[in-house]
Amino acid sequence: MRLTAASDYRYVFAEPRKAIDRNFVVLYRSGRESAARLGLAVTKKRLRRAVDRNRIKRLVRESFRHAREHLVNLDAVVLVRDGCASRSNAELRASLDRLWQKVASRHS
Repeated sequence: MRLTAASDYRYVFAEPRKAIDRNFVVLYRSGRESAARLGLAVTKKRLRRAVDRNRIKRLVRESFRHAREHLVNLDAVVLVRDGCASRSNAELRASLDRLWQKVASRHS
């Protein structure tokens, strides 16, 4: 369910398709496995405090779990954008839900 190896991330970064909003960038590509897998790139450059990075990662993972059934055969890497930490959980969740719908409709 997760991208773990550097080669998995390189595969997505090599020829990504993108879904973007003001909070996140989702890079995705048809996967090498039948199940959808998620990778996270939540850096100190974007979110200085560890508590903010961990909160965002939890939100992204939970959102992905709910959207996973619609994202068959997909490898996705989620990047955060500046200002993401100041948004509420509900706002971030809504943003992710819209992005997963966009990805699912383009990927099908």
